[in-house]
Amino acid sequence: MPFVNIKITRDGATAEQKAQLIEGVTNLLRDVMGKNPQTTVVIIDEVECDNWGIGGESVTVRRARG
Repeated sequence: MPFVNIKITRDGATAEQKAQLIEGVTNLLRDVMGKNPQTTVVIIDEVECDNWGIGGESVTVRRARG
C-alpha cells in the first residue's frame, strides 16, 4: 500500500489543483510501479508560509522581497 505525503504552502494550490495532484500521483504509481490505485494513499499537508524556511528565512520573507 503506497503512502505519499505532499507538502505545499497553504496559499499554494486550489482544491482543483490538489485533486489533480492526488489523481496524478496515484496514476504515476500505477503506471510506473504497478501499484493498485485502490490502496494508494495520498495526503497533502498545507504549511503556513511563516512555518516554512529556506536558506535561513521564511517563505513569507522571501516572497515579500520578490
